[in-house]
Amino acid sequence: MLVVKKFGGSSVADRERIMNVARRCIEDYEKGNDVVVVLSAMGKTTDGLLEKAREITETPSKRELDMLLVTGEQVSVALMAMAFQSLGVQAVSLNAAQVAMRTTSAYGQAKLKRIDTERIRNELDARKIVVITGFQGINKYDDMTTLGRGGSDTTAVALAVALHADFCEIYTDVDGVYTADPRIVPNAKKLSEVSYDEMLEFASLGAKVLHNRSVEMAKRYGVKLVVLSSLTRAEGTIIKEKTSMEKMLVSGVAADKNTARISVLGVKDEPGIAFRLFNLLARYRINVDIIIQSVGRDNRKDISFTVARTDLQETMKIINDHLEMLTADSVSADDTVAKISIIGAGMTSNPGVAAKMFEALSGANINIKMIATSEIRITVLIDEEDASRAMRVVHDAFSLAD
Repeated sequence: MLVVKKFGGSSVADRERIMNVARRCIEDYEKGNDVVVVLSAMGKTTDGLLEKAREITETPSKRELDMLLVTGEQVSVALMAMAFQSLGVQAVSLNAAQVAMRTTSAYGQAKLKRIDTERIRNELDARKIVVITGFQGINKYDDMTTLGRGGSDTTAVALAVALHADFCEIYTDVDGVYTADPRIVPNAKKLSEVSYDEMLEFASLGAKVLHNRSVEMAKRYGVKLVVLSSLTRAEGTIIKEKTSMEKMLVSGVAADKNTARISVLGVKDEPGIAFRLFNLLARYRINVDIIIQSVGRDNRKDISFTVARTDLQETMKIINDHLEMLTADSVSADDTVAKISIIGAGMTSNPGVAAKMFEALSGANINIKMIATSEIRITVLIDEEDASRAMRVVHDAFSLAD
């Protein structure tokens, strides 16, 4: 059996945790399994590297930033290989260039294109544990690239696909997927299983357990995915195509504070304006979520939408540079908002779910600014200062606690 195991930064934050991870991996290895380990940078290393970059310049080149950030994972994998060796097990560390993990050239948000597995297979055949850097790849220029924050999850799933692994295990500092963030909602319940579609919504809407692109890939290729804690032996959450949880109306509540609302004001009320705006943002790879268009008046209307707060400055510059093309009077932004979402495959066949969510927020005197829905989720935009309280009241309204 071949198992891919991914460990996040908190799981390898110091010597004690590195040795803990090594021992857990050796347990599988000693059962005769082939083991591939994917690591993030230790602890808050990536944040520290970003801070060092900001000490030099507020606008670092994306290429040079990737060159800097990939060093974090290289430290992790080298130390982990040493840990295995100190425990008497053969191991080798490999970075993305040595594996040949080919990506697109979008520095900071590259996407994996293909993985050359020959080197990995050779090392596994020599009965070594193979330790590979997550989060990174190489593009057609042989430059280092990164996959975006949380990208080590995507690396692990991609390796599981390429190697036809039997399992892909994602180890974090929590012991599974919960109905809400247990740090904010103390009575949140751990889910024994969740569907790919629900997990994708959780990941896209603020739950930090898994990178959304890793879930997309797992669903596309049918990878058996398990979320576990590296710190305890508790059973984790299985993510798969179909679950036995049809009885659950709502599977959980998620909050996303990395959100900003942008309003393009006074655009002409005529066909093609929305296309011009969102096609423009797509060309710059700006992802847009909730969209609301006002009713036209005096041949003018307003278009409001949300973007990641990290994209706010760039988005505002793009729109301001194209106000005339967009026939807009002005553009404004609000970065003091947050998204609260309920997620559940059971919502499609149950009317009144939205009303129940809105009732809970109204009862807590929380104002809703924007609303978006899909078959398995309802998302509202509220003031950021109300986000934690909103999670708790909505969670309680759907009786998701233990």
